[in-house]
Amino acid sequence: MFKNMKQKIFWAVFVTVLTVNLVVGAKIATQNTKENDTTEVAFEKMQLLAEVLLQIRQSYVDEDKVQYKDLLYGAMRGMLQSLDPHSQFMEPDTFSDMKNDTAGEFGGLGIVIGMRDGILTVIAPMEDTPAYRAGILHNDRIVAIDGESTENISLQDAVKKMRGEPGTKVKIKIMRPKPQEIKEIEIVRAIIKVESVKGVNMLPGQIGYIRITQFNEPTAEALQKAIEKLLAQDMKALILDLRNNPGGLLASAVEVSQKFLKGGEKIVSTKGRAGTGVLTQYASKGKYHYTDFPMIILVNGGSASASEIVAGALQDCKRAILVGEKTFGKGSVQSVMPLDDGSAIRLTTAKYYTPNERMIHEKGIDPDIFIPMSPDQWQKVMMKRSRDEIGDFSVDEKVDMTNAVDVQLERAMDILKGIRSFQSHAKTAAVSK
Repeated sequence: MFKNMKQKIFWAVFVTVLTVNLVVGAKIATQNTKENDTTEVAFEKMQLLAEVLLQIRQSYVDEDKVQYKDLLYGAMRGMLQSLDPHSQFMEPDTFSDMKNDTAGEFGGLGIVIGMRDGILTVIAPMEDTPAYRAGILHNDRIVAIDGESTENISLQDAVKKMRGEPGTKVKIKIMRPKPQEIKEIEIVRAIIKVESVKGVNMLPGQIGYIRITQFNEPTAEALQKAIEKLLAQDMKALILDLRNNPGGLLASAVEVSQKFLKGGEKIVSTKGRAGTGVLTQYASKGKYHYTDFPMIILVNGGSASASEIVAGALQDCKRAILVGEKTFGKGSVQSVMPLDDGSAIRLTTAKYYTPNERMIHEKGIDPDIFIPMSPDQWQKVMMKRSRDEIGDFSVDEKVDMTNAVDVQLERAMDILKGIRSFQSHAKTAAVSK
């Protein structure tokens, strides 16, 4: 089988290097009894990879690029990237950076990105960040970063390119589908600090309004304070705005959902590979359950992940009416698995399902009442919101604020006024009997 001693040495080294990773893989699959999922079969299939490694080592023109470690890392990068945009091989320094990331604060642009049809796409800009003020919109396609095409780029590499020291600049070229246009925008990086609960307000008709910009550890507590504030002002109905909320922590989404559901009601479940059953189910618990006032949730294409969990749960449990546009459809679970050499893999191991067993990933959540809003109109609403709420006049002065009407919010208010009027009439009729 082996032609010379050099190949024998290679095979010894190769098997030693890969044994750790194969053992880890075997442990992950202990519950899977398929005939092909065995260490023996895995070693057999690795022969093809070994042949390629040998050919590269012996024949590739640049000898300094053919170290075994680099070749193996490259193979694992490609292997994980070929599965889906969220699975990733992390070299030791990348894994270390991930563990050391400061929660809720970093130098960057303030956008959450994903892959849609193989194209790097903005899920949503975070409010009051450089990208938000520069006019970046959800569903913008990022086609280049600092002059380099994003074709075939991984999500992780794109994030790495856009993050950096606060005060430094980065140029991103975007393609906006509607209206079709391409523009290059220079943005100055900044420390990103996001306040998750904003815009707490009492609207006409005793309708409360709360906007959640993302789901992090303080969100549920901040939401509780906001609800108590509005109830003290005699709130009779609530609009929860999750538009352009790109998600966040699963635990936070569960904590927010249970505030509006009865104890014991289902919120979300995660399921792994077909045949393995439900991995985890989350149900409503906790101290506060606000179920006695009508409620509308505003969603759009920038509502993703944790936002879709909340929207899907309250829609399935018939606790809230969803108004707006279809959500993004990002509902998968990534597990990080460290390896012995300090590297790690991030692997998609499950997907999220609503209480009625609807899969969120790549499907999204359809609103009960579809109210579209053009990108231009949404940009006007965002900019007007920034100016009205925080006096931010640093936004693009070219944006015409004329007729910056939030048609989705206005429709939600009309619906709630109608519900309250119906409830009032029904109560009066019941008393008269």
